[in-house]
Amino acid sequence: MKHIKYTIGLVGLSIGSIFLGACNKYLDRAPLADVTPKEYLNTEADLATYTVTRYNFPSHAGWGMGTFVLDNHTDNQVASGYSTIWVPGEFKVSATGGDYDFTRIRHINYFLEMVLPKWKSNKLTGNLPNIEHYIGEAYFLRAFEYFSKLQNLGDFPIVKNTLIDNMGQLTAASVRNPRNEVARFILADLDSAINLLNVSPPNGKNRISKDVALLFKSRVGLYEGSWLKYHGNTARVPGGPGWPGAQSHPNFSINLAEEINFFLSESMAAAEQVADKVELVANIKDDGQNSSNNPYYNMFSDVDMSNYSEVLMWRSYSFSLGVTHNVNHYMNQNGGNSGYTKGLVESFTMANGLPIYANGSGYLGDDDFKNIKAGRDNRLQIFMKAPGELRVKDKMNTDGTPILESNPAILDIAETRYVTGYALKKGMSYLAAQLPGSAGSTGSITFRATEAYLNYLEASYLKNNFIDAKASAYWQKIRNRAGVNQDFMHTVNNTDMNEEAKDDFGAYSSGTLLSDKILFNIRRERRLELVAEGFRYQDLKRWRALDQLKSSPYIVEGFKLWSDMEHWYVNTSGVSTLVEPNTPGKTANVSAKSESLYLRPYRINNSANNLVLNGYKWANAHYLNPIAVQHFTITSTDGSASSSTLYQNPGWPITANEGAID
Repeated sequence: MKHIKYTIGLVGLSIGSIFLGACNKYLDRAPLADVTPKEYLNTEADLATYTVTRYNFPSHAGWGMGTFVLDNHTDNQVASGYSTIWVPGEFKVSATGGDYDFTRIRHINYFLEMVLPKWKSNKLTGNLPNIEHYIGEAYFLRAFEYFSKLQNLGDFPIVKNTLIDNMGQLTAASVRNPRNEVARFILADLDSAINLLNVSPPNGKNRISKDVALLFKSRVGLYEGSWLKYHGNTARVPGGPGWPGAQSHPNFSINLAEEINFFLSESMAAAEQVADKVELVANIKDDGQNSSNNPYYNMFSDVDMSNYSEVLMWRSYSFSLGVTHNVNHYMNQNGGNSGYTKGLVESFTMANGLPIYANGSGYLGDDDFKNIKAGRDNRLQIFMKAPGELRVKDKMNTDGTPILESNPAILDIAETRYVTGYALKKGMSYLAAQLPGSAGSTGSITFRATEAYLNYLEASYLKNNFIDAKASAYWQKIRNRAGVNQDFMHTVNNTDMNEEAKDDFGAYSSGTLLSDKILFNIRRERRLELVAEGFRYQDLKRWRALDQLKSSPYIVEGFKLWSDMEHWYVNTSGVSTLVEPNTPGKTANVSAKSESLYLRPYRINNSANNLVLNGYKWANAHYLNPIAVQHFTITSTDGSASSSTLYQNPGWPITANEGAID
């Protein structure tokens, strides 16, 4: 049997020994043994198992707080350790591995090659709508994998088939396609998926559905449309000055304005189909003291998420089946090595719609948590912890008192630390059964319909430069659910961009402060509604909102430690346990009061090995990841990277262990 290769620049995979095991992250199924192609992919059950074992969506797993810390290492959230993405010269080209990998794409191409002919010739057995649904899942999964490549690498080879072990064919297929063509290919796959997927899939919302595909299509369209808009006239857009693909595609041409409009229009059309259909989950707008009866709050922490209209897809867990996580082992009991930034907290407006700095806002200041939350956007009130709030609803302390949130444990070990003092509460369960290690069974949201509201709002404004009636209605619904004045122009008219620029990367594009306050507030709404859901870094990249860090590094700050709150940190003798840098004979555990009244988590260790001591910095090359050297040498005619059919991303060398040159 011939070997079929799909790992351009990687190793071949034999169809005679396809590994179909792998832990199923969404449905509890037993691993499959090795089978031959003739024996497999002939029945509805075969198709169902093959596709679901290739679900690769973010979800809760292992230790830590799951998807709720995917926004760590941004201007929204931070961990005790930093990412080298913010340290030019330390984020380096790898020798091997990286994002340039085709394994998952190859698995889906194999499925489509085997199944489509059987489907068209009626040789598959089972329920036809379900068979077509699983074929639709395959198209979706290929689109999902390609979107990851688009976000991280930009240009990427479009390969629709498995490839035989022929160096000439493999080398020709390794040529990277321009990113806009990749994005169009993704949308085409999603159109195929939408045509085949069921509205109500087998196994319910634990599987991909038509609405999920529509939502994802809106995400892809918005991403590429905004990327082309903000990165236009750079080497990161095909046809731009210095684009490294020019030699590989000498006849390439693009009408950038038309491409931008195309992708934004596709995003709008897909988004409105979801947003017009799916109502937002109700919010009872409690003050955060006890949100255990709030549907909006519980949507992120329930064991069964199937009845929440807004949840289009989710992953279920089961303690009895041993499929668990540790989200609330951390989130409920400690800080989980994460924390919201001062910038994020201050981005939430007052309930009256005014930014906290605006005249007459009613903001009480940040000397204590009650003041911080008083009169604010309800999302801040319910999704951020505060001392004295209820933690557990079905168990009491041994003395009969309720189990309440303590003061932020900013001095804990890294694993459990309240890194900024502002702790996450989005996803926290009030159930005692969720607290022991490896006992978590709360669900994990994969796709949420509110994103469609936000995608339409942004895409329509970028395309048309005004808020149309549909966008206005969507925005008002989101604000109303958040307990904020529905009149978004009240917020816009009182926005001071110089104030917003202090702590919000989204206040910038291309190194320039936004002058369009409506656009900024659209970005603000997205930031606040999707907080702790893993969108922030990719949003900042597509907005080209990081250039300013090259000349103005960003110092992360948290809560106002040096206020009355500093007195929380004393020993039994009443002596402070806070140790500032340069205290003789002691190791610092907080940042210096003389430097800032706010806790600066990356200014505690003032040694030379702290590479973000002076703030987050940026190199434009970091907007795209580098391709590892291995892939150049394997696709080379003579084994040298310089003769490869591949080209490196802008600003990156083709030398292992070297940082960006731009």
